[in-house]
Amino acid sequence: MSLKLFDLTGRRALVTGSSQGIGLALARGVGLAGAAVVLNGRDLAKLERAAEGLRADGVAQVDIAGFDVTDSAAVEAGVARIEAGLGPIDILFNNAGVNLRGALDAMPDETWHSVIATNLHSAFYCARAVAKGMIRRGRGKIVNTCSVMSMLGRPTTGPYTASKGAIGMLTKAMCADWAKHGLQCNGIAPGYFSTELTAPLRANAEFNDWLCKRTPAGRWGELPELVGAAVFLASDASSYVNGHLLYVDGGLTSVV
Repeated sequence: MSLKLFDLTGRRALVTGSSQGIGLALARGVGLAGAAVVLNGRDLAKLERAAEGLRADGVAQVDIAGFDVTDSAAVEAGVARIEAGLGPIDILFNNAGVNLRGALDAMPDETWHSVIATNLHSAFYCARAVAKGMIRRGRGKIVNTCSVMSMLGRPTTGPYTASKGAIGMLTKAMCADWAKHGLQCNGIAPGYFSTELTAPLRANAEFNDWLCKRTPAGRWGELPELVGAAVFLASDASSYVNGHLLYVDGGLTSVV
C-alpha cells in the first residue's frame, strides 16, 4: 500500500532543460516510476537522442517539446501544444539552468540578464502556463530545481546564486498562491553532482579536494541519487508537503 503513494502511472511530467544532466536524470526517474515524460529544450537533435535513451532504459512513453523557456510567448504556445496533443500536464519540473561565472564588479549586463532569464524567468513562465490547467483540475505538482546556492554563495557565482535564491522564494510564493487549489509546489536543491557541466570542476584537483573535504559525505553526488527526492515530490507521497526545499547535498548545507 505505501509504495503506491510513489506510483506515477497515469501522470504526465514536463521536464525543462532535460536533454542531459540533472534534467535527464529527473525525467528518467519519474518515467521509470510510471509517468509519461515530455522532454524540453532548444536542441531537437539532443532531445531526440535523450528520448531514445530513455525508451531504451524502459520508460514507456517519452515525447519531446522544443521551445525556448526564456520566451514567455513560446512557453504559453508550447504548453498549449502539449496539452492539446498529449493531454494534461500533471507534473512540472522547472530544471532549465545555466551558470556563467565572473566577478560581480566586472559582470556584463548581458551575462547577468542571461543567467536570470534562464534560471528564474523561465521557471515563472512555465509554472504560470502549467498552473492554469492544474488549478482548473484541482491538482498538480511543480518541482523547481533550486541549489545549495539558494542559501549559500561562492566567488564568481553572483547571478547564479541570486537566481537560485530567488527560485527558492518563488517556490514559497507558488505555494502561497496555489496550495489552496490543490497544487504542491516544492524545490529540489542539489549539492555538487557529477554531470557534464561540472566536469571541469571535478578535473580541478584543488577544487575537488576542497569539495570532498567540505561535504560530510566526502564525495560528489551521482545523478541517480536525485531520483528518490524527485519521485517523492512528484507523487502522492508528498501531498501535504508544500513550499519546501529538499536539499540533496551530502550534508553540505548542514555544516560550517
